[in-house]
Amino acid sequence: MTEIVVLPGDGVGPEVTAEAVRVLEWFRDRRGVTLSFTHRQFGMSNWVEHGTLMPEETWERIMAADAILFGATGSLDQQGVIPPEERRKGSLLRMRKSLDTFANLRPVKMPAALLEASPYKPRTVQGTDLVFVRELTAGMYFGTPRGVETQADGTRRGVNTHSYTEAEIERVIRFAFRLAQTRRNHVTSVDKANVMEAGALWREIATRIARDEFPAVGFETMLADNCAMQLSRRPTSFDVIVTDNLFGDLLSDAAGAIIGSLGMLPSASLSAPDASGKVRALYEPIHGSAPDIAGKGIANPLGAILSAAMLLRHSARRPEEAERLEAAVEAALAAGARTADIAAPGERPISTREMGDAVLARLAG
Repeated sequence: MTEIVVLPGDGVGPEVTAEAVRVLEWFRDRRGVTLSFTHRQFGMSNWVEHGTLMPEETWERIMAADAILFGATGSLDQQGVIPPEERRKGSLLRMRKSLDTFANLRPVKMPAALLEASPYKPRTVQGTDLVFVRELTAGMYFGTPRGVETQADGTRRGVNTHSYTEAEIERVIRFAFRLAQTRRNHVTSVDKANVMEAGALWREIATRIARDEFPAVGFETMLADNCAMQLSRRPTSFDVIVTDNLFGDLLSDAAGAIIGSLGMLPSASLSAPDASGKVRALYEPIHGSAPDIAGKGIANPLGAILSAAMLLRHSARRPEEAERLEAAVEAALAAGARTADIAAPGERPISTREMGDAVLARLAG
């Protein structure tokens, strides 16, 4: 039994998560995948109703679960309402760190049906099938010291620290190489070794592991700014891109332009196996809460639905069912299903719910 805690979150999170849950329930009811669901509020909705972002009972459920299916977290303008200690208690960063989900997988695969939705020429993006492995529990987002301090002259200074240990780098690099061995056998390690000491250490360790432990896997290093350019020039040349927390965040979002919408992109954040072999996992679309369209029923749920496919693959250990779901998404798109973010001029966009219906119809068919 795979025990799933569902945290819809803020903005469009509840709308897209509902469609992912509907799809997973189909696999439970029609395909015999043993899944159980515990639904809990998270974020601003919980703050408004209960005065906390993360009740202790919800946190206990998260720590005991096999998988968390997450929607979206709130926007920055809400931070003036919630006390800092409460924001830390209910932050996604705390969840990632506590679960030790250090390997964040962000696949970017170009569906043939969406070539015209991409801002790039079809010949540039056709066949794109890459995955980012973003280190998720260290680096700029967790390094200390950090904060805003007042200097002697009364002006303020913001401080963040880019910090990595050898062990933190080694485990994510090895994860990326093992993943590449199941794909097309090539790893690109991305850093800023030319100007950042932690980046130089990253490159040194990645190069050593490539040489000594995975000599049969193709390997290259690349500066982060060059990687950004190459993603727009030749995205089909990449297989597995492994990089740190900050660059993984920026580059994977930029890669959303290849497909034409962040609403299409899923993610899985995975821990190392514990002593019992259990892997903790957090699944979420990489888009934000999009408060400007929340409640309108027009958000694209495919990032959430494809995150559910990753849950089937990595937590439920049913890769054949994950492939079935991914094929159903492709078939729905091929049949013309389009939410507003991926619709061409003149095409009638469908609602969030209708896109879920389109995927379910292809599963049933």
